[in-house]
Amino acid sequence: MAGRLPAIVIDSGTGYAVIITSSHIHVHPMNDRYTKLGFSSNNKPEFIPSVVAIKEEPNVGDEADRRLTIGIDVSVGEEALSQSAHTVKYPIQHGVVEDWDLMRLYWEECIYKYLKTKPEDHYFLVADPPLNTPENCESMAEIMFESFSVPGLCIAAQPVLALIASWASQEVDERESTGIIIESGDCGTHCTPVVDHNVIKSCVQHISIAGRHITLYVQNVLRERESAIPPTQSLATAEAIKEQFCYVCPDIDTEFERYYSNPNEWMKKYSATNAITKQPFEVDVRFERFLGPELLFSPESATPLSETVDNCIQNCPINVRPALYKNIVLSGGSTMFKNFGRRLQRDIQRIANRRADPMEVRVVSHHTQRYAVWFGGSMLTSTPQLESHFFTRAQYEEHGSSVWVSL
Repeated sequence: MAGRLPAIVIDSGTGYAVIITSSHIHVHPMNDRYTKLGFSSNNKPEFIPSVVAIKEEPNVGDEADRRLTIGIDVSVGEEALSQSAHTVKYPIQHGVVEDWDLMRLYWEECIYKYLKTKPEDHYFLVADPPLNTPENCESMAEIMFESFSVPGLCIAAQPVLALIASWASQEVDERESTGIIIESGDCGTHCTPVVDHNVIKSCVQHISIAGRHITLYVQNVLRERESAIPPTQSLATAEAIKEQFCYVCPDIDTEFERYYSNPNEWMKKYSATNAITKQPFEVDVRFERFLGPELLFSPESATPLSETVDNCIQNCPINVRPALYKNIVLSGGSTMFKNFGRRLQRDIQRIANRRADPMEVRVVSHHTQRYAVWFGGSMLTSTPQLESHFFTRAQYEEHGSSVWVSL
């Protein structure tokens, strides 16, 4: 790789996006949020909604025939969400690619339009979901080598990359290759143990609560209480309030007392403008500031996050449990709430202390949590040792896409 242009790192995801223009308000539900991609030499990735808008003629020919023409008029990202006369499609569902034809179009537009480069000039690292299938890895390799003619490709597990991203906040001698990754994005939260850079897939645990559920909770509370919010901006307002005002509290009862004793300090105001009438409106922000994120720690119909993490570690081999408890790494936008790591560490430590041989618990927060997987890929591709992890085009031509089954 010496002398080549910087590698391109891709972490594909989904999400919901709210696009407000002068004449339209588009709310598009998805499953994780944005795709993060960019050159490994950059400090941050591009955030592009994982959505494709195509111009197609309905009920004309079969599906295969229609697919031959969809590349003629296609757009992706926010441009796709603003297209009122096009068919909007989502190639990724629940973090897994379900339509590879659309995925190829999406990547093609992103590479040429957003990165403004030629794929054959760069090595590519693509992040792989923890429970992805070998068949999906084969499809990914076929697109990269056959459609884009990339010189080299590395498909790396998302949790491993998130673990590497945590090294940015640590000294070299403190960096660990073992840890448990808590990834919480938009549609779900995963707890994934990594031992010596290898994912223990049989121990991965999942809870179906994440950022989207917190947003919907805030939205429902505001609908019942605030009449000033335009109905078409209800979701966008809830999302903005979640991002600006929500935080994790140590104790609900104590927090309620704070609000009742000093409402002027703890209750906030959110101001916005009606996208249609251009008139300003104002919203009171109250207990939802801490009750929204509390869904992760005290859910009504799911296992609390702290117990899920503890169960995940307890399912792992006994000899690696101490290292996992001491390196609980946060990843994803829904771990960015203030005091999230402190609360999680306290709750897991309380569970661990109930055992006869309690273990030390440490939760690792860092400044790249929101795009940890991409940043970990960027760090990995910047090391000289990575070349051995890439499969080159020559190897692909010799062995085919089946080589990815062994990854």
